[in-house]
Amino acid sequence: MLFTRPATLLLLSLCLIGCAGSTQLDEGPSNNLMYAVAWQQTAAEYRALYHQGFNLARARVEAALASNNNGQRPLAVISDLDATLLDAAEYWGYQVGRDADFFDDPAWDAWIAENRMKATPGALEFLQFCAANGVEVFYVSNRDQGENTDAYALAHLEKLGFPYADPEHITILRETSNKQTVQEAIMAQYEVVVLLGDNLNDFSRRYYVSDVDEREALMTEDRDSFGSRYILFPNPTDGHWIRAIYGDSEPPASAQNRQILKEAAMRERWER
Repeated sequence: MLFTRPATLLLLSLCLIGCAGSTQLDEGPSNNLMYAVAWQQTAAEYRALYHQGFNLARARVEAALASNNNGQRPLAVISDLDATLLDAAEYWGYQVGRDADFFDDPAWDAWIAENRMKATPGALEFLQFCAANGVEVFYVSNRDQGENTDAYALAHLEKLGFPYADPEHITILRETSNKQTVQEAIMAQYEVVVLLGDNLNDFSRRYYVSDVDEREALMTEDRDSFGSRYILFPNPTDGHWIRAIYGDSEPPASAQNRQILKEAAMRERWER
């Protein structure tokens, strides 16, 4: 069949567009982490959210200091470590650099051992303010790097000059992410002003559910606590929000899991 020149060019163009589109869909994104990590590495907004969080926390501590006249129990703050007080930007940059798009435990453990953590923006200043005013800080985190887990965490805090860097104020949970028992023990002895974290599970075990909608509903019930009792920091790369999607906080890298992530990103979408 013969075509005129314009018709031939039109069909050729449509074919090229279709082929290019098919190739892009088949290959998928080059790295699922790239937008999130680029935001962490470059966005002033990301850093501003940390300053905002620590400003709120300081205001809450100042208010507690001003009203704590009876002195029945000493004041305290409970904080998570990773992505709350400690910045792991280098690890995530390493993951993107080697085209890894899911969390990698062996790589994480090797990086932790090198003690290259940095303080998140505003963290050190807030912690120093607490210490200067006699407000104790308790660090509660869940990690597992074997028998050196506690030593690594303590080394991070000492290197960064964080106050209360001692075994009495640091609890590292190796076999569970449930912080509630430890938190309740601290609350029995101290008036805890605020809890700091990057995961809802840092505040309450009730959020530890494997369902996106249920988790959001529970958060909404507690919405008045955010910015007052709970201070939440941004973490777009890992956490229990991922467990709500997969049923696993650290799902393995696979084509199936990439498709699940894509579907999660399209829960609301424009159809045309």
